[in-house]
Amino acid sequence: MKNEKRINCFGCRYFYTTWEPAHPRGCKGYGFKTKAMPSTVVLQSSGSPCLKFVPKSK
Repeated sequence: MKNEKRINCFGCRYFYTTWEPAHPRGCKGYGFKTKAMPSTVVLQSSGSPCLKFVPKSK
């Protein structure tokens, strides 16, 4: 993989925490739950960084 800057899902409006121990993190933008960071899953699956990242509003 290239040396790209990692996307911090905690700062994204689509990131959420679930109550499922097997899938504690979720992405509303892509519509999935995972144990890993959603941006990491997107990068591993598609080979591209997350394109749905939107910073949380203050």
